[in-house]
Amino acid sequence: MVGKGDAPAPRGPDGEEEDTGGVVKLISAEGFEFVVDKKAAMVSNTLRNMLTSPGGFSETRQGEVRFAEISTHILEKICQYFYWSLRYSSGTESSEFAIDLPITLELMMAANYLDT
Repeated sequence: MVGKGDAPAPRGPDGEEEDTGGVVKLISAEGFEFVVDKKAAMVSNTLRNMLTSPGGFSETRQGEVRFAEISTHILEKICQYFYWSLRYSSGTESSEFAIDLPITLELMMAANYLDT
């Protein structure tokens, strides 16, 4: 059941609700680890596919994803966006997600890859 301000649970290709419990470890190019709620990571369609695919991928088994091309400061901003998106996706509240101009291009490239 979706309460006021909650986003609907993600659904898999078969229409059933996906497991969004637990945490996921996202690892930057420099090796910095971000531990985020799985529900927040599912904001990214790429991460959702990596973490829920039935093919037995290491990301699914281990609950961690390494990003060799995404730097720590960009991955940190992406994690912030995941939580921002969860909070404001219901549309009952609104807030602007602040992005510093110097990181805009790098952030857009990472967001494109992550399909967020």
